[in-house]
Amino acid sequence: MAHAYTPGLKVTEYTLIRRERRLPLKGDVLASMGDEVTGDTVVARTELPGDVQPLNLAGLLGVAPQDLAGYLSKKPGDKIQKDETIAETKGFFGLMKNQVKSPINGTIESISNVTGQAILRNPPTPVEVDAYIDGKVVEIFKGEGVTVETYATFVQGIFGIGGEVKGIIVPIVESPKDPITIDMITPELKGKVAVGGSLVTVDVIRKAVDVGCIGIVSGGIWDYDLREFLGYDIGVAITGSEEKGITIIITEGFGEMPMAEKTFRLLKENSGKKASINGATQIRAGVMRPEVIIPKVETKKTKEGDREDKPSKGVEIGSPVRIIREPHFGNIGKVTALPSELQVIETEAKVRVLEAELENGERVIVPRANVELIEE
Repeated sequence: MAHAYTPGLKVTEYTLIRRERRLPLKGDVLASMGDEVTGDTVVARTELPGDVQPLNLAGLLGVAPQDLAGYLSKKPGDKIQKDETIAETKGFFGLMKNQVKSPINGTIESISNVTGQAILRNPPTPVEVDAYIDGKVVEIFKGEGVTVETYATFVQGIFGIGGEVKGIIVPIVESPKDPITIDMITPELKGKVAVGGSLVTVDVIRKAVDVGCIGIVSGGIWDYDLREFLGYDIGVAITGSEEKGITIIITEGFGEMPMAEKTFRLLKENSGKKASINGATQIRAGVMRPEVIIPKVETKKTKEGDREDKPSKGVEIGSPVRIIREPHFGNIGKVTALPSELQVIETEAKVRVLEAELENGERVIVPRANVELIEE
């Protein structure tokens, strides 16, 4: 059967998920092979070196750099406290001393008898990496981290902001066509992940932050609401590093767009279960999708090759797809035909097309480049 290789968006009830959890630089791995971990389990730890700060000791003391050693109270490698004396002159009869005190808590990195400069280093910053998902440690990277594996319900979104958070899934609308209204955001959502339908607005997001809701999953959002919430245009940057007090995952696109029925059903069926979500998005090389991972406690018979990262078969007859360009932007349907011959489109370009039956029964012809595969 003919098929085309098309970017895919994964929405599946049960699949194998593996996530590497690595430190930004060498450190200590705290987990062992085969350990059962929760998303909050710290699996690796390290320390980032503190910033350095130069201090002109010779100049502040009024002595020649080569004579500096005779005036030091501290030496390289010593720990220092803020306002602790590092060096001082003896003065006349114990009077008129010049003292240089530390401006920071930290350590003395070096002292030069050529420049007269001391290099001070601020205390290191501890960095911990957690498991992110509930599962089992299946691989160890010595001094770097681990790989955690679990079977889970897995939903990818189109776009997101905010980093990794963990919380209980709480659907707050009845239908995937329902927008989230501000009265739906209640204090009971503190620490939870709210699941909406077709739209989330800036007022809703702000109230969610106020009540301590850690995540929102919605079908759509208006671009001007996103810009108002963030305070800037995102452009083509990688998202996920925003520190706005909430992670937002958009499953369909910009505007008021009903969440796909399958996506909404899966999330609603998992109401009350713990989810790990991440809004990080990159749409250029090395595509990164925002995601919702809901680990499954129950087990199913493992199928050979049942892995989240298995290669896509591409678009085939019957494949569910989402149209990602106008005039049918956001519509979901199933492929009914894959003509092999090129066809002329409105721009007068010759391209490969497909025929899709939309959810309302309408059949449309669209360029294959204008659809995204919804992977089962």
